[in-house]
Amino acid sequence: MNTQFFGKDFINCNNWNRDELQTAIEVAFDFKKKFALNEPTPYLLHKTLFLLFFFSSTRTRTSFEAAMDHLGGNSHDLPSDKLQIAHGDTAKEIGKILSSYGHGLAIRHCDWKEGNQYITEVAKYSSVPVFNMQCDIYHPFQAMADLMTIFEKKGKNLKGKKIVMSWAYAKSYTKPISVPQSFILLMSLFGVDLVLAHPKEYKLMPEILQETKKNANFYGGSFKITNNMEEAFENADVVYPKSWGPLVVTANPAECIKITAKYKQWICDEKMMKLTKKNAIYMHCLPADRGVEVTDAVIDGPQSVVYDQAENRMHVQKAILALTMGGK
Repeated sequence: MNTQFFGKDFINCNNWNRDELQTAIEVAFDFKKKFALNEPTPYLLHKTLFLLFFFSSTRTRTSFEAAMDHLGGNSHDLPSDKLQIAHGDTAKEIGKILSSYGHGLAIRHCDWKEGNQYITEVAKYSSVPVFNMQCDIYHPFQAMADLMTIFEKKGKNLKGKKIVMSWAYAKSYTKPISVPQSFILLMSLFGVDLVLAHPKEYKLMPEILQETKKNANFYGGSFKITNNMEEAFENADVVYPKSWGPLVVTANPAECIKITAKYKQWICDEKMMKLTKKNAIYMHCLPADRGVEVTDAVIDGPQSVVYDQAENRMHVQKAILALTMGGK
């Protein structure tokens, strides 16, 4: 087991090697067991984690706060509009000052072409670990929760499993591309037959696709991209259909709405799920646009694991916080 975690940032899960990621997942399983048995886990007693939000949140905010409670530490919710960031506080000042007050700094900043740059800049000047609670490019804690959930449902040997990340229609706001990007990057480390499905305008960043392909080749898996949702779902073990914006093509809100309107048929319904294996699982990071992105029969059905994913967010976060903020 690799134990050299103290002080490490967690901004992109692929900055950690596979052994480190697997260690974190094993620790998360242990935390989940202890939580079920009501065993105390005070590994971060009297430690302070700052939570800086530029973007609204339900699961991320509450799961990080609960994680720190369970670890015996304290979390401080810092909505960006309650700070002096708009009036001159720089990323350097946030990194230097907040890291002098506590033991960890977590940031959620999803603005396109701003979020990851900001988090990386804060980390450059922080003396304590910096955690990416989601940016415009990556959502590493969500990807780790997804991996933990797949391990639970499909076993830890994923070699040869067909795992699908698919775009799906949604009429709400233009969503970041960070979930699909982190998911395919992480899954490419585990020898799976990975499929990315989306309409032609919903491409992911070229460098992400290149890294995913390189990982798949190295670890004995495969990586395929298709513009056909039905083809992707055929005989799949895991399907993860969700919406994201055509941000690589255009970030113009009006253009995004116009493009998205062409693909209302990209919905995960009972017909789509019948194309998968009988024991396939349906995943979603939530919130989902019910009746648009997915039908109630699917998301509330026996193949859905969305609530397991949501719970596992807390456990993987506890694991990574304890490993990086705990004793040397």
